[in-house]
This record gives sequence, structure tokens and C-alpha cells, in this order.
Amino acid sequence: MKSRDSLIRLKRFQADEKRRQVAQLDMMIAEFQRMVTDLDEQIIAEQNRVGVHDVTHFAYPTFARAALQRRDNLKVSIRDLEEKLDRARDELSEAVEDLKKVEQIEERDQVREREAKDQVEQEALDELAGRRHAFAR
Repeated sequence: MKSRDSLIRLKRFQADEKRRQVAQLDMMIAEFQRMVTDLDEQIIAEQNRVGVHDVTHFAYPTFARAALQRRDNLKVSIRDLEEKLDRARDELSEAVEDLKKVEQIEERDQVREREAKDQVEQEALDELAGRRHAFAR
């Protein structure tokens, strides 16, 4: 039993760790998306301030060009994180399934133990009743 208790604790820990990873990736993606939105606003503001919207124009603002590059890098990072998130969700599903399997085995064993204990008690009660019945004759 103790080894199974340890196994259940381990599986719970693994599932919780996967949940934390999924949550952390979700937060990172949301933060990067917020940063992309902020950069888009800064780019538009800089383009409007200078009056040049064509990226290939020689007078295009350096700040806007750098912000575009930063935004594009963030978008690539978001795609990479989304792939990691998909894998982490799959791993979380597997960890939860493993935990459920171990818990079900433990529950089944506990039911069997209770049934065996109940059977022993019932046999003892039957024997006692048989003795009483024999003694009453």
C-alpha cells in the first residue's frame, strides 16, 4: 500500500506540475500578445507623427523599423510558445489519465479489502449464530 500511496503522490505532483507549465505558457503568450498590440500602436503613432507609412521609404522612422522587427520577433515567439503549449496540454492529459488509472486501481483494491473484511466478519457472525443455535437445542 505504501508504495502505491507514493505512486499516487508522484502522479499528483506530475499532473500539478504540468498544470503549472500550461498556466505559465498561457500567461507568457498573453503577455507577448499584449506587447505586440502595444508595439502596433507605437508603430502607427510613429508613422503618423513622421507622416511616412511606407517601410521601404528612405525617411521611414528608425524607431518604427525597430519596433516592427521586435513585433515580428514576438510573433515568432508566440507561435513557438503555442506549439509548446499544445505539447504541454497533451502531456497534462496523459499525466491526468495516469493519475486516474492509479487512483482507480487503489480504489478497486480498497473495495476488495473491505469486501474481504466484511466476508471474514460475516463468517464469524455466522459461526457465532451457529453456536448459539446449537447451544439452544
